[in-house]
Amino acid sequence: MRLLRRLWPYYRPGWHLVAASFLQIALASFLGVQSPRIVGWMVDRVLTEGQWKWLIPGALAVVALAAVQGVIRYGQRYCMELVSQKVIFLVRSDLYEKLQSLSFGFYDRAQTGELMSRVTADVEAVRQAAGMGIVNGSMHLFSVIGIIASMLLMDWRLAIVSLIFVPFLALALQRFTALSHKAWKDVQVQTASLSAAIQENLAGVRVVRAFARENEEIAKFEVQNNRFQENNLKAIRLMSFWTNLMNFMAAVGTVTVIWYGGRRAIDGAITVGTLIAFNTYLANLLNPIRMIGNIVSMFTRAGAGLTRIFDLMDTKSDVEEKPGASAMGRVKGEVVFEHVGFSYQGDSRVLEGINLQVKPGMRVAVLGMTGSGKSSLINLVPRFYDPTEGRILVDGVDTRDVTLESLRRNIGIVLQETFLFSTTLKENIAYGKPEATMPEIIAAAKAAQIHDFIDSLPDQYETVVGERGVGLSGGQKQRVAIARAILMNTPILILDESTSAIDIQTEHLIQTAMDRVMQNRTAFVIASRLTTVMNADLVVVLEHGRIAEIGKHADLVQREGLYKTIYELQLKPADEAKGVAV
Repeated sequence: MRLLRRLWPYYRPGWHLVAASFLQIALASFLGVQSPRIVGWMVDRVLTEGQWKWLIPGALAVVALAAVQGVIRYGQRYCMELVSQKVIFLVRSDLYEKLQSLSFGFYDRAQTGELMSRVTADVEAVRQAAGMGIVNGSMHLFSVIGIIASMLLMDWRLAIVSLIFVPFLALALQRFTALSHKAWKDVQVQTASLSAAIQENLAGVRVVRAFARENEEIAKFEVQNNRFQENNLKAIRLMSFWTNLMNFMAAVGTVTVIWYGGRRAIDGAITVGTLIAFNTYLANLLNPIRMIGNIVSMFTRAGAGLTRIFDLMDTKSDVEEKPGASAMGRVKGEVVFEHVGFSYQGDSRVLEGINLQVKPGMRVAVLGMTGSGKSSLINLVPRFYDPTEGRILVDGVDTRDVTLESLRRNIGIVLQETFLFSTTLKENIAYGKPEATMPEIIAAAKAAQIHDFIDSLPDQYETVVGERGVGLSGGQKQRVAIARAILMNTPILILDESTSAIDIQTEHLIQTAMDRVMQNRTAFVIASRLTTVMNADLVVVLEHGRIAEIGKHADLVQREGLYKTIYELQLKPADEAKGVAV
């Protein structure tokens, strides 16, 4: 009921269809309980009294009732299915919107396959219950009530005796509901684990093939698949046992009617037609009782799915906009770190005591050994994460006081892990600026040194790239990502190892273009090649999350510090090979 109360706002726009459906269910159920009465009446008039003139009218009445009932049930099913589709459309939209609003920190912890399971399997379970589950459940409930009421009106003594099993049936149903909820929740959780295993394997299929680990991956999948099967079989065994137990209880009622009702008919207390009508009612009662068990199972599965869906909707994002946050216009590009500290989910600090002032138009190179906090530092600027200590100012404004969209519209980013969508190269480049003209897209591609390659393709900019950019080399993907950042023409640029997959010659061409692009723009550059660092206005060297050194290349290379060590180990050999003067 708690879940249904929360789900009700999604039904509210179509409440009139829900009301119409319930009205139709009540009417269909009322008509459904009339057939046994007509059959009993016909038996008494035709077979007992020999009034054969009532045979055809009675038969036509039964057929007419069935036809009218069929039309009404078609309407009720259509109404509720229409409502359920709209409900699930809204639920799925809210769920997707929630996923779009969650921070990087959430996705660091979550599994893609598990999230996909919530959006697909859990939502589908809710859809089935929200539409046909409610229709069938209500229809069977109304039928049970109508049948019991009709039996009591016909002969209350026989009705009470034949329905003596009902309290036991209610207890069995309550027990079944509790056990079924847990069983189907386990199934839903294992469905998510299975989806996560499949997604991870498909995403890493090239690594699996490269290391010839197919058999091991198949064995891992079989473990998850077996657990999924076991959980499903457990839920099915539970449903089968309790459903059959309830059928048995209903059968006891049938035997009771035949024994007690037969004696009353022999004694003349009731007519043969009444006894036949009672048997028909009781037979008609078996199917709703049997189906109620299935409906309960459906609802408990949907309840488990709703629990997981609402758990996700209730997840608090690590990065949230303040109420009434103002929109930021185009900034000049000043970025200031004030006593910034940062850690992931309460772990040991990744950054500590960061104080840094970057004036508009400055080019800042960020260096450090692996794990020193370089990417963490620049990810704080667009608020992919929020600092756990201190604050970050852009043009003197705390980034937590402005809307996320307006902040990120001022920042062009090329992430370390390049991602391209399964769409055209044109749309990938224009992703941050969908309204861009073709000349603007081409200019950005030329600046990123990718235009000549695109122009050589049969479909040129209309070429559709494969999933995650499959079909392009690492360097080509990075150049498309650089073109995407260039096209946005933002006052702040962030380049996280943006030339790591590019050969030296192409890097030189891109660097020349980027030098022009970065003019009068604030740029943060993480790079392992000295050519990127040498022209920086400021070099920030990180060590264990702290600023170890800061200054220009010419000054830092003369000191006996971490920068010189990095230079000697990583950068100098590459520079000497290219003949770069230091």
